[in-house]
Amino acid sequence: MKQQEYDQHPGMRPNRRTVLKGAAGAAALGSAGGLGAFSERALAQDNLRARILQMPGVGKGAPTDADWQKVGELCLGPTKAHVKEGEFKGAELSFMGLNNQNLHNLLFRGFLKPWEAYTGAKISWIDLAQADYNPRLQQAIATGTVDFDILEMGAPFEGDVCGKGLASEMPDWVKKQIDIDDYVDYLKPPVGTWNGKTYRVTIDGDCHNFNYRTDYFSDPNLAKAWNDAGNQGEWGVPKTWQQVQAVTKFLKGKKIKGQNAFGYLDAPKPWGGFGFYFLGSRATAYAKHPDDKAWLFDVDTMKPRINNPAWVRAIQDVIDALPSEPADQLNADPNTTGFQQFLAGIGSMIPWWGDIGQVAKASDTSVIGDVVGFDILPGSDDVYNSKTRSWEKLGSGPNHAPNCAYLGWGIYVMARVSGDERKHKAAWSAAAHIGGKDLSLWTVMYPSGFQVHRTSHSNIDEWVAAGYDKKYITSYLNSQFGSYNHPNRAVEPRIPGIFQYYSIAEDELTKIFAGQYDAQTGANNIAAAWEKLTDQIGREKQIALYKASLGV
Repeated sequence: MKQQEYDQHPGMRPNRRTVLKGAAGAAALGSAGGLGAFSERALAQDNLRARILQMPGVGKGAPTDADWQKVGELCLGPTKAHVKEGEFKGAELSFMGLNNQNLHNLLFRGFLKPWEAYTGAKISWIDLAQADYNPRLQQAIATGTVDFDILEMGAPFEGDVCGKGLASEMPDWVKKQIDIDDYVDYLKPPVGTWNGKTYRVTIDGDCHNFNYRTDYFSDPNLAKAWNDAGNQGEWGVPKTWQQVQAVTKFLKGKKIKGQNAFGYLDAPKPWGGFGFYFLGSRATAYAKHPDDKAWLFDVDTMKPRINNPAWVRAIQDVIDALPSEPADQLNADPNTTGFQQFLAGIGSMIPWWGDIGQVAKASDTSVIGDVVGFDILPGSDDVYNSKTRSWEKLGSGPNHAPNCAYLGWGIYVMARVSGDERKHKAAWSAAAHIGGKDLSLWTVMYPSGFQVHRTSHSNIDEWVAAGYDKKYITSYLNSQFGSYNHPNRAVEPRIPGIFQYYSIAEDELTKIFAGQYDAQTGANNIAAAWEKLTDQIGREKQIALYKASLGV
């Protein structure tokens, strides 16, 4: 399926702003009794959204703690509708979450300071680096020693946490406060639920999109050199992984604006399990066939696919590209490729979560805000069919399979607070405040660690009013919603132990990239280790949960 056939941006539908304009006009004409009051409330919310988006305003420097606190204070309205002032005085809550790029928990502190002042509750913080997060959470799960009341967590862990009864079911009043129906479809149930019960306040929607330098692919000198070298096709933004490889190798030794030019930036260094997603983004177009929902394991047996020809090709791609990438790229993790290289002007192509598009325009650390473009992940000229065990070329053109990596961060309340009614309500109130509809719009526009996850985030007018260039933000949002809504998107399973699988793979991939094993041998080692883990967890149980997660 060609991109233009599916890339239907939801923002093209009538948006909330246009509906409100119509409602206001109808009220002015007196055509609907009681509509005027509705319009005033709705327009007041629009004014609130416009106001918080000017803190500090896109292009006016990176937000500060003062901005986070002010946004949190202005978004307290829904809390005040459900909680009396001082209602939680004396309640103490512990919050465990991520501290990555000085975001996540640090922002939550600012957002929740006014909440603490109003409600009387106090929060203590457990801050974890990205590489430390998974081991810490896995230890708590394995031992049943949950020492936190509120948890920032990704949906892949729901099988471990919710399936073992460690989380508290969301009250109905929270569902209404956060407007849970506004979530994009792929983040609605079963995501956030377990056995039909809802547990998660979604604060993030995750997919890897393709980030590239527009100045590279419009540079006439590079275009001439490309043609003079006899390369196939015109010089331009790669649309397939085969083209990414060709461009990366071509750029070795070239210059742009007086600096060394580089193509794709791989992230081979382990990153607490999260680094596996970056190999996954190279692999999905090869491994996710449109007629097969599975791409990590065979659905009936849980036999790993990590050592099939599709995944081995992706691993080999990394091996082949590394000599054309910056020196010491072997020691680059995703933080390095995204924040120390790409945003600092090194390299021309990376996959990443939506942070790159935000930080490129709304941070003091970026030098590429005017020369970055976005798309869904590249496709492949052919795709591996695991059922026929053969490569296929699709009649519709290159195979695209956007990697919806991690299913986004969410806020979960732990079951250990359920016996204390006041503490239980306080924990859910804090979660609802962080995941509020208006506050979420601010987090997806500014550096936060979170990307679009609500249908209401697709209103381009709001982004432009905040300071984003319309062409830029349209490209960015198309890459996000185009990935979420793609019919062949690769959605990861919410099965127990998923990050144990990923961590095992990272350890073995390190050996492959260091030259200890060839791609096939290393992939076979990963597959063998995955088989042992599946048997330890329980194969039949894993098969059932894997099928459920894929909707099979």
